Amino acid sequence: MFETLKKAPVDKIFALLGEYRADPRDDKLDLGIGVFKDPSGNTPVMSAVKKAEQRIFDAQTTKTYVGVSGNRGFCDAIVDLVFGKSIDLSRVASVQAPGGTGSLWVINQLLNRARPGAKVWMSDPSWPNHWPMMELAGLSPQTYPYFDSETRSVRFNDMMAVLERLGPDDIVLLHACCHNPTGANLTPEQWDKVAESLNRTGAFPFLDLAYLGFGDGLEKDAYGVRKIAQTCPEMMIGFSASKNFGLYRERAGVAIAVAAEKRAADIVFSQMANVIRASFSQSPDHGAEIVRTILADPELRQEWEDELKTMREQMLTSRTSLAASLRKLSNSDEFDFVAEHRGMFSLLGLSPQAVERLKVEKGIYLIDDSRVNIAGVPVDDTDALASAILEVLD
Repeated sequence: MFETLKKAPVDKIFALLGEYRADPRDDKLDLGIGVFKDPSGNTPVMSAVKKAEQRIFDAQTTKTYVGVSGNRGFCDAIVDLVFGKSIDLSRVASVQAPGGTGSLWVINQLLNRARPGAKVWMSDPSWPNHWPMMELAGLSPQTYPYFDSETRSVRFNDMMAVLERLGPDDIVLLHACCHNPTGANLTPEQWDKVAESLNRTGAFPFLDLAYLGFGDGLEKDAYGVRKIAQTCPEMMIGFSASKNFGLYRERAGVAIAVAAEKRAADIVFSQMANVIRASFSQSPDHGAEIVRTILADPELRQEWEDELKTMREQMLTSRTSLAASLRKLSNSDEFDFVAEHRGMFSLLGLSPQAVERLKVEKGIYLIDDSRVNIAGVPVDDTDALASAILEVLD
């Protein structure tokens, strides 16, 4: 049996983490894997999460099954968080999934049932796991132009030229906010044009919502999702609570479908539940119940929103400080885009050779495409990081 197999490629992000952990240098710096870090370099448990966990521990009397579709209170709370009062929620169906990746997996399976082998158009570049997940589900991944490596901005006209050529058999994957890996995001006006195009051509919107609240705030970050839901008859969304609730290892996500009317939403719900039952049966509940507890309690919710704001402001400070250090030390505005982008990541535009030098010579770990985790940048010493970056430039 096993003689037919070949060794699978190693995931470069987690391989890099292994290298970082094995590095004995005290001054090493991990800017690769996408987790938030406080000024001390730790990835903390949010205080609202700790309080919610204690309440759950005190009140919980059973560990029996929750159900195939997951924690309904969690799903409903996330739907409300994402959409607010922007649409009729009877059009919405949702199921819990193991993290944002799990929600994308459920959606991919469903889309392949609806349109076997359909083309899914994603940004160039995109999160590296998008492509293999699409292929594994039987879909056909394609790319549309997105990031201009020279201007460090969105190639919006080129992107729209491709979207305008699509039709009802095409699926368009969009990063709802905080684009990974570039940090270059669509403006509200651009979201309006994308929504209008999708509605006109009939191409199906599929949004990855992994960083709600990490860009410009909960309401502003939800603009694209809400605009498309208001404009297009159908869409799907993969939501993750890993980043904005700090629940990385708890794997709490939601797969959300918006249909033209309730009857269609009910059918989609049954299909998503069927996918889940035939694969992992149901999702782990602990992370979901933490989020449900927080969002159901006004005081805990406010505490969480305050913590989320602090995290977001730290990332904004890191962006502006790093950009300022790079400008000061290089006497150039080449890296000003770092301050202009939003979310956890930016692409620095370094060559793979420069990234390797940063790792070997400086103990600074980045993905080989030079994606930097802004949430790991040491806020109090961006000059040292900027100096190291400039030193390895080709």
